[in-house]
Amino acid sequence: MRIIIVLGLLFFQVLAFSQTGTIRGFVYDKVTGEPIIFTNVILKGTSIGASTDVNGYYSISRIKPGSYTLIVSALGYAELSEEVTVKSGQIVNRQLYIETEASELDIVDISAEKIEAQNDVQMSVQKITPKEIEKLPTIGGESDIAQYMQVLPGVIFTGDQGGQLYIRGGSPVQNKVLLDGMIVYNPFHSIGLFSVFDTDIIRNADVYTGGYGAQYGGRISSIMDITTIDGNQSEFHGNASVSTFGAKLNLEGPIIKPNSIGGSGVSYAASAKHSYLDQSSKLFYTYIDPEGLPFQYTDLYGKVTFKGENGSKANVFGLLFDDQVRYQAISNLSWRNAGLGGNFILIPGGSPVLIDGSFAYSAYGITLVEDGVSAERRSDIAGFNGGLNFTYFIGDDEAKYGIEVIGFNTDYVFTNEIGTQIQQAQSTTELAAYFRYKKNFGKLILDPSFRLHYYASLSTLSPEPRMGIKYNATDNLRFKAAAGIYSQNLIAANSDRDVVNLFNGFLAGPDNLQDEVTLENGNTREVRHSLQKANHFIIGTEIDVTSRINVNVEGYYKIFTQVTNINRNKIFEATDADQPDVLKRDFIIEIGEAYGVDFVIKYKMKEIDLYGVYSLGRVTRWDGIQSYAPVFDRRHNVNFVGSYEFGKSRLWEFNARWNMGSGFPFTQTLGFYEKYDFSSGTGTNIGTANGDIGVIYDDLNGGRLPYYHRLDFTLKREFVFSVNTQLEANIGVTNAYNRENIFYFDRINFERVNQLPLMPSAGMKLSF
Repeated sequence: MRIIIVLGLLFFQVLAFSQTGTIRGFVYDKVTGEPIIFTNVILKGTSIGASTDVNGYYSISRIKPGSYTLIVSALGYAELSEEVTVKSGQIVNRQLYIETEASELDIVDISAEKIEAQNDVQMSVQKITPKEIEKLPTIGGESDIAQYMQVLPGVIFTGDQGGQLYIRGGSPVQNKVLLDGMIVYNPFHSIGLFSVFDTDIIRNADVYTGGYGAQYGGRISSIMDITTIDGNQSEFHGNASVSTFGAKLNLEGPIIKPNSIGGSGVSYAASAKHSYLDQSSKLFYTYIDPEGLPFQYTDLYGKVTFKGENGSKANVFGLLFDDQVRYQAISNLSWRNAGLGGNFILIPGGSPVLIDGSFAYSAYGITLVEDGVSAERRSDIAGFNGGLNFTYFIGDDEAKYGIEVIGFNTDYVFTNEIGTQIQQAQSTTELAAYFRYKKNFGKLILDPSFRLHYYASLSTLSPEPRMGIKYNATDNLRFKAAAGIYSQNLIAANSDRDVVNLFNGFLAGPDNLQDEVTLENGNTREVRHSLQKANHFIIGTEIDVTSRINVNVEGYYKIFTQVTNINRNKIFEATDADQPDVLKRDFIIEIGEAYGVDFVIKYKMKEIDLYGVYSLGRVTRWDGIQSYAPVFDRRHNVNFVGSYEFGKSRLWEFNARWNMGSGFPFTQTLGFYEKYDFSSGTGTNIGTANGDIGVIYDDLNGGRLPYYHRLDFTLKREFVFSVNTQLEANIGVTNAYNRENIFYFDRINFERVNQLPLMPSAGMKLSF
């Protein structure tokens, strides 16, 4: 009976759809051919319209037959009007090309954001564009998405040197990063101020800090989905820059020009950047270290786009990211990420569906050699990922479904101080399918989705229901909520208890975990799988105080029902049958919670942008023996960001950021003792033998480091030589008042090691 009802509803839906028409297409920049994202396309004189997505695509369905005027307005562009006639059951494809305009009305951009906020749940997601990234101080002369990520609500950053991002209680391995659909295993360089992505090739980045829909999976904490530009289809353009930290070059242009506006063509975009900080620091930053700062990296990215007349397109891209850290007489670390992939968007002529897909291969390897020779760690991961998605736009509603396949091999090698090698190699395959339907009831928006994720190597099926809700109480007040179940197989080759760890390796989930877990209340729970799992619960509100001031508040609660970690409590061999698993397994299952609230306030006008964030949170873990706060449990985190454009034609710009965070947990030292290895067995003479220094530790992470705070600012000046040629000069200061923020404490040598001190920088960027 239920099947008959569902089929009946679908029949009437199709019947109603056939009696109306659809207008769909893309909005492009008329000169470059680049998609115009997140702008509104409306039918003049009606409330009917749609917003463009990250590819510039729009679809307006359920339009009654008749003649209409399409209106497109976007910040910095002249308004476009175009007549269109719709017939019953007809799908009208219309590509819209808009031209830049000298006068910019920021109220247009604000209204576009507001309309999108009223029609999408937008739970725990930040949409980042290059324009927003450039509002931050340019550390080392270059703006970078890594710096912008640090000011997002719920994001904790652990340091300038080898810092990692922890998002609402999740460790770095629980964050999934996608670049044009390819999985990037390490997006941040060892000097934590920079990512592998160049700002000038980014079109958009969606960062989900929790509660994301079923189209994303395989991670239990967050998603970062980055899309790059296609390249100018009409003219050759580029930019080159040099600074005290490094240099870069970006090029884009046509390979085959379209014969006319809207015609098919082939274009390219390429980016290369290199940091020579290890050399330049010997000249500019000798007061930090006369030997120079040990960081060096090179990032290469290239993309070719094949575009059809109806907006369908295909991309082929490749990347190579390389990182080197050489601490004098301490350790050498190097990692490399290489990949090749492609994606496409297909617009079938007679169907209202949008089809997109991607397939990529990526390989990442990292090696750490400590003390030059004796101890070495190496981790390699290589594999593929691909997916196919189908999207239907039905009026204000949206249906989406698709499949995803992932496969990878991991190889982890560890050589300890006495030359014993430990190795673990695994292969795994994952297959997932999902369905999502966003229903707009006017004031109420429901966004349910369901993901079925199968981990073939573990023979484990993970059903994952998710839900998003938004209620538009008034035109300026909105309430929202989201919940969902999430899983992943990948684990880190280092413990998330380590404060300082440049080594970021990967392992597939081990299958030799304990049979049961002891809960904090003393009860036990059977371990039925080796996946990491988490449940998300988020509520929030959005308030448009004025047309220029917006406030967003979100409270979250993440339950990490199963987290795999390296077992620091191991004191017996795994073969010792008389001892409990919690004391003899290499890996252990932990349970945890993360909860808190994030406050965000934005103020926008033509010359001034202000952005403030306060995050209050707490993270706990239970390892079967003790409850502890992981090293990234920062209770208070504050960010203030300001940008001011001034002078004639607003060619001057001043950017500032102040960050303050409460201290991280750490394990205190109770005392020291002489530690003997008893290499001669019971015959060891402790009266004449020299032992090592042994440490007596206090409770795990029972202490707190001092507060962290830092001020950065940049002053820019743009010189315009022609329409296509500009020069930007900038000077900046990182850690302007030279705050001594602690990085870690060497308890053996009793030495404090601080984060980076005051660092001035300067740079120039030529666009042509």
